[in-house]
Amino acid sequence: MTIEFDMPPEFQTLVDTGLLEQAAQCVLAAERADGDVTIVITNDETVAELNQQFLGKEGPTDVLSFPAVDDSTDFALPPEESTSLYLGDIIIALPFTQRQAQQLGRPLKEELALLVVHGALHLLGYDHATPEEKDEMWKKQNAILSGLGIAPLPG
Repeated sequence: MTIEFDMPPEFQTLVDTGLLEQAAQCVLAAERADGDVTIVITNDETVAELNQQFLGKEGPTDVLSFPAVDDSTDFALPPEESTSLYLGDIIIALPFTQRQAQQLGRPLKEELALLVVHGALHLLGYDHATPEEKDEMWKKQNAILSGLGIAPLPG
């Protein structure tokens, strides 16, 4: 399993890549999944463009996930020299996430770890479009966060 990071140099001092890698690995371990993931930390503008292009929604959001379902997926950035299954990309808007963490009174590193867990669960097929799906995903998400020593989110 390989977790690759792609982020501009100015964001590198703000992001604990060790914690984010651990968060992604915990999701894969909890789900008995194996594969490679790319975590992209970027700006609000890039995420807003992707949100519009792929989801038809205007403006930035905190996290987007792009599963590498098949060979026709052209957005995924598979790590070089890997023989594992490529699961996909987790794209996080750092400025959006900084504001969100501040509004929620959460440390940035915990908010980023939450988004990686959330994004990785999406890569593995979880969703929250219905109340039942949300309940299942939030239970898994909160169990993984608790294992990382991060306070779970309310339902």
